[in-house]
Amino acid sequence: MIDTSKEYDVLVIGGGNAALCAAIGAARDGVSVLVVEAAPKFYRGGNTRHTRNMRCAHDAATETLSGPYFEEEFFEDLLRVTGGNTDEHLSRMMIRESKDMLNWIVEQGVRFQPSLGGTLSLGRTNSFFLGGGRAMLNALYRTAEELGVEVVYDAEVVGLDAAQGHFTSATVRHNGADQQVRAKALIAACGGFESNFEWLKEGWGEIADNFLIRGTRYNRGTVTRMLIDQGMMQIGDPTQCHAVAIDARAPKYDGGIITRLDCVVFGIVVNQQAQRFYDEGEDVWPKRYAIWGRLVANQPGQIAYIIFDADSLEMFMPSLYPAIRAGSVEELAEKLGLDPPALAQTISSFNAAVRPGQFDHTILDDCRTEALDPPKSHWARRIERTPFYAYPVRPGITFTYLGVKVDEKARMVMADGNPASNMFAAGEIMAGNVLGQGYAAGIGMTIGSVFGRIAGRQAAAAAQTDITSANRKTVALEEA
Repeated sequence: MIDTSKEYDVLVIGGGNAALCAAIGAARDGVSVLVVEAAPKFYRGGNTRHTRNMRCAHDAATETLSGPYFEEEFFEDLLRVTGGNTDEHLSRMMIRESKDMLNWIVEQGVRFQPSLGGTLSLGRTNSFFLGGGRAMLNALYRTAEELGVEVVYDAEVVGLDAAQGHFTSATVRHNGADQQVRAKALIAACGGFESNFEWLKEGWGEIADNFLIRGTRYNRGTVTRMLIDQGMMQIGDPTQCHAVAIDARAPKYDGGIITRLDCVVFGIVVNQQAQRFYDEGEDVWPKRYAIWGRLVANQPGQIAYIIFDADSLEMFMPSLYPAIRAGSVEELAEKLGLDPPALAQTISSFNAAVRPGQFDHTILDDCRTEALDPPKSHWARRIERTPFYAYPVRPGITFTYLGVKVDEKARMVMADGNPASNMFAAGEIMAGNVLGQGYAAGIGMTIGSVFGRIAGRQAAAAAQTDITSANRKTVALEEA
């Protein structure tokens, strides 16, 4: 239940990684914290429930990391995937702060598994949560509650009372009733708007109806819209998002990691016309996998097909759904609803263009095509050993990048360029400050953790300043 008779020091909107890091950061600084999570308890945590790892800079190998990942390399990777579309000051600050996050997260009860050397080429750069995202969330919730953080589920924020960047209260819909929650500081950590199809259509048009949502159905961007309408500076492109190619047979919502397909680099990808449309071997998978959702979104019908043969079947993590299997290319085409001669011609042309080399999917190897458009730059092998396989894929949207501008203290920035006095943001709602486009595996968790902790500490300081100011006014009135 929400105690509407009291004024909390910090109100946190959201229930995922960023929100919990913020709540813990604030509570450890000695202030009262209320977390309102729109989802029921079982679905708490937003997209964090589906994560597996986080990317942090570090100077040496550890029990959970196979080697160093220096700040500059992290930044260069970020520049590569975003095409330079990032706030360099905030990004470098985030990367610098990330070096301490792995230790801090462990201190909050989260456990990591031993280094997965070679797994998805992430053993050196990313630490994997023991038990996955849900186990990580459970640990954070347990710590938060031990610190006295109050958590209310099925609690949707439907109104904000703020003026000139100063927050005073929120209207929270809980148990069928709207309640006013007063707080000295606000932290918005409530995700993007990927589950709001009307908003998606504002940027993408009607093709958004064919998108699948990998994570929570509760991220509708309600608070983001309110913040922008109340004068916070908007940042990001409404069409930019973390979008990957997922199994087209996945549910509309909450398919999670088990519907993602990591086999693009092992075969070719064709559209409904059985034509290839992009270089499947452009770069190592963790740095380029998140481009494929957008690529598929731009194809007819927003669907594509990953084609490979028996040589590649056991080289990647499979989808929840079995691959479609056939004894010939023509039979496979029929099962996929593609034109058999067209698919046979595409595969024949691809095979003829393959130039042999030393195949190694963990590096940028020398297996490539020649005189083929588009090329396959690496990991090109002939598709010829039966049986043949395919996965149908659609765009799977993880989270959107349009949100609110923040500064290095995680304070929201108003449209006039001035920082808000007691309003902070962390996680997907402000991810566009770092991710103008593109994605690298695990960086969403980095953004949430780093800015969450900063927001919590800064919100606690703002609340304590408010308390001190109020006490001074009381003393002055008493002395008068």
